[in-house]
Amino acid sequence: MSTAETDAELLARLTADEERLVLDRFDEDDAWRLGCLLVERARAAGLPVAVAIRRNGQRLFHAALPGSAADHDAWAQRKMNVVDRFNRSSYLVGTRWRLEGGDFDTHSRLDTATFAAHGGAFPIRVRGVGVVGAVAVSGLPQDDDHALVVEVLGEFLASAG
Repeated sequence: MSTAETDAELLARLTADEERLVLDRFDEDDAWRLGCLLVERARAAGLPVAVAIRRNGQRLFHAALPGSAADHDAWAQRKMNVVDRFNRSSYLVGTRWRLEGGDFDTHSRLDTATFAAHGGAFPIRVRGVGVVGAVAVSGLPQDDDHALVVEVLGEFLASAG
């Protein structure tokens, strides 16, 4: 019997992550702390990723670790554009399209040079306000990009409380 997660289970997990990872506030200092936590975790594991955080359209944090490339920056941007457009993680959006029998790149009618519904960008949601920005990691398989963001954002949230 396979222990692989079904698409329906994946969608439920992604939705639960978004419901759970809601911040009480998010300012420039918070972006710096979150970004540094992501970089520390990625650096410790030797991950060749780019990390980006923006709020209300302003880039508040960016780092490119050894082994990353300019293409990772472009992917992070495209994934954050999905968060901005749908107020959901880029992974959840892509998974939802797939579960509904479609393909985001083909059926969304959005420019694939601007939008990428692949894992790695997550909404920065503030309680009582809504989505104010996005945090993204790019450079790994989409499951791993997403998992890194969710894990570190969970730790950031726990340390803020």
